[in-house]
Amino acid sequence: HRPHMDQSFCLSIFKTKKFKHPINLRTVFGSSLLLISLCLVACQENEVPNPMQPPQITYDTADHRPWDQLLQQYVNAVGDVDYNGLKSEQTKLNNYLDHLQNFPPLPEWSANREMAYWINLYNAFTVKAIVDDYPINSILDLDSSRIWTTRMVASGTQFYTLDQIEKDNLLAKFNEPRVHFVVNCAAASCPPLLNKAFTTYNLQQYYEQLTNAFINDTTYNTITTNNLDLSKIFDWYADDFGGAANLRAYVQPYTMVAIDTGAVIGFKNYDWALNAQ
Repeated sequence: HRPHMDQSFCLSIFKTKKFKHPINLRTVFGSSLLLISLCLVACQENEVPNPMQPPQITYDTADHRPWDQLLQQYVNAVGDVDYNGLKSEQTKLNNYLDHLQNFPPLPEWSANREMAYWINLYNAFTVKAIVDDYPINSILDLDSSRIWTTRMVASGTQFYTLDQIEKDNLLAKFNEPRVHFVVNCAAASCPPLLNKAFTTYNLQQYYEQLTNAFINDTTYNTITTNNLDLSKIFDWYADDFGGAANLRAYVQPYTMVAIDTGAVIGFKNYDWALNAQ
């Protein structure tokens, strides 16, 4: 261990003026450099931390708690959003999106961690788009109904449209059709926005819970033994559910109704009214 040295000790050395033996200037010079170095180290070690300077905080992954807090405060149990209230929280919303940009998915992340990241980014950016232009009557009022392919959000050094996040970063990469029941398009006929953020640990639970709730809610799907009147999501994205011929098989595990193999499949009209409180 290096001996403890304080400033007074260092100064006492350099205040010495009398030497009994002839001075070797090279030796004195070298010794002086050594003493100066040790004194500087001692001064640094005795330095008192500045109480006004906050400690450095380093995150090793995206932190979804700010988004969770906003969701719990401004989204009710059925997924309706208080967009007017969120207008007063634009700074928090923007800070969360900036945070996600600074901490994009890493190669070592698990599938659940990465999917939770992209789902939260999709939903938060959709809410931001609405809040920025609110009041509006429908998300279709934005960008001539092309918001999913026009507006882009950053993750790391890359920029993505909402379509790219959903189709490429989620559906294509993870082959997980339940993504359709957790990303929210801000419309009345869209699967409701969950008032909690997705995380590594709750994602699979909410995948099942929200898929089951959506399929069994007659607002979105009406299921009888001989007829399936389904959400247009099952029509638009049939391939993600195994193709049109597989829709009966996909829905069956989520309903108590015994669906006949010859049941007729139809699709409900889609209500694009804003999911506002």
